[in-house]
Amino acid sequence: MTRGTTNINRLRRIDRWMANSPAITGALTSVPAPLVVDLGYGARPDTCVEMAHRLRSVAPGLQMVGLEIDPDRIVDPRDGVRFDLGGFELAGLRPHVVRAFNVLRQYDESEVADAWAQICGRLAPGGLLVEGTCDEIGRRCAWILLDADGPRTFTLSWAPRHTARPSDLAERLPKALIHRNVPGEPIHDLLVLADRCWDNAAGQTVFGPRARWAQTLRLLRAEGVDVEIPRHRSVDNVLTVGWSTVAPRQG
Repeated sequence: MTRGTTNINRLRRIDRWMANSPAITGALTSVPAPLVVDLGYGARPDTCVEMAHRLRSVAPGLQMVGLEIDPDRIVDPRDGVRFDLGGFELAGLRPHVVRAFNVLRQYDESEVADAWAQICGRLAPGGLLVEGTCDEIGRRCAWILLDADGPRTFTLSWAPRHTARPSDLAERLPKALIHRNVPGEPIHDLLVLADRCWDNAAGQTVFGPRARWAQTLRLLRAEGVDVEIPRHRSVDNVLTVGWSTVAPRQG
């Protein structure tokens, strides 16, 4: 059971990313009434309701269910969202998209793969899981996109004016990566390189942190990192790479 810490708008960055992600929007629009689950919504249902509102801009017929393992946190339906008791088994549901944020932080790294497998094993065909972590007010976020075959991508997202360097997000890495941020591991290499490219893009500072980040992404790609270049204008700095770029080394 998590502490249940919940702040209004805490998960706005992940919601914005989901509403613009081709993978997520594809899953949401594959059926007329997609089922979405917010797993472990916390002590209050605010972020779950906000998620439903933002994703309905993409899929108006969306059905939203918030799940919690603490029965005292289950509340009455509101704003077209219902709430129920459930954990990694997803209360027997077969959702098209699951968001699980700040859920695995208290687990051991060795338990993550089994949790992923249990959740992904309950997804509808073509379904997706977004599992990650953020700070208390949602200025710094990190998450992994998974499907039935395992992790697909890794993303960092942060408020440009409240973060000095990409590596500042290291303390918010998901459980699968946070203990791997050491020399010799791919996630450490990526953060070091992102910092170096950020420093080399300092000439763009006069145009603002988003312009500097756009140049940083171009420099990362020039260094051979297969980063995604956002197709839409965003208020967030976002770094998305394939899972193979950061997957922990074995042993």
